[in-house]
Amino acid sequence: MANVLDVDASEFIQRASEKLKGSNVPKPSYMDYVKSGAGKERIPASPDFWYVRCASILRQVYLNGPLGVSALRTRYGNRKRHVVHRHHHMKAGGSIIKDAFDALEKLGYVKKTSKGRIITPQGKSFADKVSNEIIKGA
Repeated sequence: MANVLDVDASEFIQRASEKLKGSNVPKPSYMDYVKSGAGKERIPASPDFWYVRCASILRQVYLNGPLGVSALRTRYGNRKRHVVHRHHHMKAGGSIIKDAFDALEKLGYVKKTSKGRIITPQGKSFADKVSNEIIKGA
């Protein structure tokens, strides 16, 4: 039986995002109009950005749980480009991560604890099924 560590991260995120798109993950109405963080210059180009971010957050919680919004803001942040002075790290937007956590909690894949969000047995099962599909397909 394969798990998330046995498959390529980008392939897992792509497959999991397709599955999340097929399920009833509600996409926030503001998602088509906002940048993903202060360090970005434009809104995400992909129309499936929301589902990809949810799948990526699920993978991060699976591997590194318990995680909170602040830790993921740092993880998904980037270097802000400046013309005159050096680049500096900027955190990603927190509302997108919080809404992704809420959506994953509604599906039952993630659970909130006092130390942060952890993956539930249902979420672990979902991630392992996606990993097995990738292994069998390859």
